[in-house]
Amino acid sequence: MQINEDERIDYLFTDESMRIIQSPSVFSYSIDAVLLAHFSSLPKTRGKIIDLCSGNGVVPLLMSRYTSQPIDAVEIQPRLYDMAVRSIELNGKQNQITMRLGDLKDMPAMYKNDKFDLVTVNPPYFDTPSGDHYNLNEHLTIARHEVMTTLEMVIESASKLTKSGGKMALVHRPDRLVDILSLMRQYKLEPKRMQLVYPRQGKEANILLVEAVRDGRKALKVLPPFYVFNGDGQYTKEYLQLVY
Repeated sequence: MQINEDERIDYLFTDESMRIIQSPSVFSYSIDAVLLAHFSSLPKTRGKIIDLCSGNGVVPLLMSRYTSQPIDAVEIQPRLYDMAVRSIELNGKQNQITMRLGDLKDMPAMYKNDKFDLVTVNPPYFDTPSGDHYNLNEHLTIARHEVMTTLEMVIESASKLTKSGGKMALVHRPDRLVDILSLMRQYKLEPKRMQLVYPRQGKEANILLVEAVRDGRKALKVLPPFYVFNGDGQYTKEYLQLVY
């Protein structure tokens, strides 16, 4: 297994059962990916999954521990795609996870009538940067900012890839909640489950999780808040259960 000079291998779980290739100069996964993988309603015995904006493949790898169903994953950046392919091989998941290099907006045409039971996506959160706000690292800029795609493109593509009755799960920032819910309805994805994640009690939410059903009926369930840290500055029991 080839590892580039600026790369390292990290463990995804404390039992050291899964590993992932990361690089500080390209991309390292965060709590957002862990939360999305656990929040999504994974098909257990039948069904197909596709992960958009897959980065170094962390979400498919996390999900593969809890479902045996096939997972496709799409990433637009060649360097991240290559890291994801090698991480999948490192964990022996080639028969379950298929990485694809390409633009998410091209995926509906590529898959045509092949629809998915679950579409997951951890998209760029921020508007297109300009001036001093533009990150000099191109890889990080594309991962964090709407340079190669937009929120509407993400939701439109996800809708086209989701079969009727299938689900789409997304992690984003709470300040985009109205945009997310409006666009989901516009593209026939009915929001069904939502959860806000807080650093700790007394702080504003900084992560939003939403799951929608394609052609679903109107009924949104708001789950209890999720806290990462308790009052003592230690991880909460709920967070530790996800990570460990």
